[in-house]
Order: sequence, then structure tokens, then C-alpha cells
Amino acid sequence: MAADLHCHTKLSDGSVGIEDLIVIAQKSGIDTIAITDHDCLAGTVRGQVIGKRYGVNIIPGVELSAFDNEAGKKVHILCYLADKPDRLEGLCKRTSVARKRAGQIMMLKVASRFPVSTDFIISHASGSTNLFKQHIMHALMDAGYTNEIFGDLFKALFSSDSATNILAPTKYPDVKEVIEEIHGAGGIAVLAHPAFYNNFDEIDKYISLGLDGIEVWHPSASEEQIALLSKICKNSKLLLTGGSDFHGIYGSKTVTLGTCLTPDDHLDKLMGYKAKKKRAMKRAEKLAAAAV
Repeated sequence: MAADLHCHTKLSDGSVGIEDLIVIAQKSGIDTIAITDHDCLAGTVRGQVIGKRYGVNIIPGVELSAFDNEAGKKVHILCYLADKPDRLEGLCKRTSVARKRAGQIMMLKVASRFPVSTDFIISHASGSTNLFKQHIMHALMDAGYTNEIFGDLFKALFSSDSATNILAPTKYPDVKEVIEEIHGAGGIAVLAHPAFYNNFDEIDKYISLGLDGIEVWHPSASEEQIALLSKICKNSKLLLTGGSDFHGIYGSKTVTLGTCLTPDDHLDKLMGYKAKKKRAMKRAEKLAAAAV
């Protein structure tokens, strides 16, 4: 059973809707996907309903934005199978508000630099819970200032190294808080694409914070990095997952759904992880009681 456990829709910074994503999965022979929109849980219920119609299993998920203040790096944590996803709503709302503020600042800067209106830019974020960089770039594409989302203009506007960048600071919650919130909601915390944000040196710290798994198979990871991450997971008894990080045309490179998948045996381990953990806790409690 093929499983792509990292997919985005129009609810965040993907270019396709939920039903379109599910149809692509079905026609691609992918039986299982996880809709993991950024800091947004809104697509889970609708996704599961539509998934049943097309025979595609939808695993509840969300990609939560975080920051490692010690390392000074962005970190993304995937949450799967939360028993009480409503407990994550506060965290998602806080990040959404911070992202909205930054998005508005960047939008105003673009509207002052190019002959486009803020309404024109906002129209490209229709259906999304927020305004992302891809929406701004799409507006500039439609206005004729570029023919690609991620090109020289994107670098000029959104690279921290660019003297002409329009970046606005966004405050994200600390990675420790995010992992704690995921566990508080009864979810499974998986480190997303460590190669993308170069989070390798911090993995041991995240494991000590309770990390449950690592996204080993991702378009940003080389074969050597996949081997390294697999070894780390094996040594620390962590879950291994894989996903394409599908964004449609809003992706930083050409990626089709299913480019990276979670193998069957690892999908089974993910699905049975919480039950296994509960059994282990009960055994530990019995042993502790017997020792008294």
C-alpha cells in the first residue's frame, strides 16, 4: 500500500484543492495520503469524507511551524493521528496570526514596489487560511513580472541575503513547546525534512524532547542523508516516514505526488505506534508496582 504522508492543499500553500489532491492520489495508485497543511487542521474531516468516496485513506495530519532558539533555525514538526486535534487549535491560531501580520507587511511592500493592488494579491490566496509567499509570487506572475514562482525575483524579494528583500519577521513557537503540544493532543511528533532546514545537529536534542519519528524519505534528502537518518531512527527506535511534500505548482521544485513514499512496514508501525506505546507503559507500570 503506497503512502505519501506529506501533502499540502489550497488551505495553506498548496495550489490544488482537497478533492483534486485525492483524485490525483487515486489516479496515481496511491492508497494512503496525509494532508499536512501548515498550521491548519481544517482539511482533515473533509479530506476523510472525500477520501472514502474515492477509496483513498486519509491520515489526519498537520505540519507545525517551530523555531529552535538555541540553534537559530526553523524546524517543522509533522503531527499525525492526534486523538484530540482541537488542543492544537490554539497553537495553530497563534502561528496563523503571526504569519498574517508578516504577510500583510510583505504584501504592502510589494504593492508599493510594483503596480499591483493588495486586493489583486489577496485574490491569489483565495481558499487559503493565510497569505504565503507563493501567493504573492503568483500575483506577480499574473502581472507579468516573472514566469516562475521560485526564480530570481523570488530570491530578490524573499532571500535573507538579498539587499532588496521584503521579509517581515514571524515569531514561531519553540520546538519544545510544539512537541509537548502534539503529545498533549495525543498525536505523534515527526521531524519534517531535516535536510531542508539542516536540522541534523539538533536531532539528538529533539529526541530528548520526545520526538517520535523522522521524515527520512523526502525530495530534499540525498541517498547519504537517507541512510544516515535511517540509522539514527534504528538506533533510537524512532518511526521512519516519507512524503513528497507536494505543493503542486507552489513547490520549490517539480515534485509529483508519491515522489517519496512511506514503505508498507513503516506505515504499519506508524498506525500501531500509539497502541504499542500504551502497552509498553502498562508493562512498565506493572513492573514498577511489582518491585514495591
